[in-house]
Amino acid sequence: MNRLIYLDYAATTPVDPDVIAQMVQCLGMDGIFGNPASKSHYYGWHAGQLVDRARQQIANLIHAQAKEIIWTSGATESNNLALKGIAQSDLSKGKHIITSQIEHKAILDTCHELEQQGFEVTYLQPEPETGIIHPEMVRDAIRSDTLLVSLMMVNNELGTITDIAAIGEITHAHGIYFHVDAAQAAGKIAIDVDAMHVDLMSFSGHKVYGPKGIGALYMRTRPDLKLKAQIHGGGHELGCRSGTLAPHQIVGMGAAFALAKQYLHAEQLRLSVLREKLLHGLEKLTSIHLNGHATQHVANYLNVSFSADNAARIIQSIKQVAAVSSGSACNSNLAGSSHVLASLGRSTTLAENTIRFSFGKCSSEAEIDMLLVAIVENKGIPFITFD
Repeated sequence: MNRLIYLDYAATTPVDPDVIAQMVQCLGMDGIFGNPASKSHYYGWHAGQLVDRARQQIANLIHAQAKEIIWTSGATESNNLALKGIAQSDLSKGKHIITSQIEHKAILDTCHELEQQGFEVTYLQPEPETGIIHPEMVRDAIRSDTLLVSLMMVNNELGTITDIAAIGEITHAHGIYFHVDAAQAAGKIAIDVDAMHVDLMSFSGHKVYGPKGIGALYMRTRPDLKLKAQIHGGGHELGCRSGTLAPHQIVGMGAAFALAKQYLHAEQLRLSVLREKLLHGLEKLTSIHLNGHATQHVANYLNVSFSADNAARIIQSIKQVAAVSSGSACNSNLAGSSHVLASLGRSTTLAENTIRFSFGKCSSEAEIDMLLVAIVENKGIPFITFD
């Protein structure tokens, strides 16, 4: 069976070979396999040292302190811990939360759960077509009882960037906690949690060429910021998240974030060339609608809706040669079109004829050429040069 061109890096990334090598060293008897919580022997000490180093590697990418990093099983758990932990820590601070209609389901479903517990949630509608959440939208939604604002930095379907720094200025001025889902932003855009006035930030290892099953939550050091633990049993991770730490996964995530910091800018420049090549190639072939902002985006994603009469055939031809997505991988088992595209004002027909292309380390211009040629051949139209 021929391997498909992989263009679904937003769903998950392959683990970097250098990351794998470091993880393997934490598995066997000859490696550093101990329980970091075991403080009475060197097996535990060595494991603890690696965990601390990885904590610092996460902190380095976002200009934080290592002690502000809490390990979790992934961004979904980090999001749950941030929102539920804040909401349930002190009910006297207010019961109003602001988020948006185009957040990841880990945020939306958590907000729906909190609504069942008596909280009120304002779901901001993004700017049509672009998916931008403007700072003034947040400012206008703030109430006297607003406890928390939670927004993603880079939308997982569109690649659109939210102006987190500007929104952080607003939340900071009002004394409101600010949580940011940065699962799709880490390693793609510069992050400075202090400059952006972010209090909580969620990360995932497997979106940054690290292993699955590991994530982190940044929690700013401030006296009034406390989280109610959602997993109990041992009081690990500052009492916020109990459970034995997995050094091999943590080391993998730390190594991946260190590599991401090193190559961030160069990789964005390289991928921007691929994105523009594919976008212009598709525009030559057929009628498409760009979903997301034309300039305020990371280079890794291209989300387009096909509007020609033969849209279904074009999409079929793409899926015959490339692994792509129709939306978020977390929504793939749900019926119906993307909630993100619906919030942008896209019709059901356009939303159903949409593909999210996402690029990564192994993506190349040759692969883009192969994809475009395959579309031409399957459409039965004359060959076009895509230079």
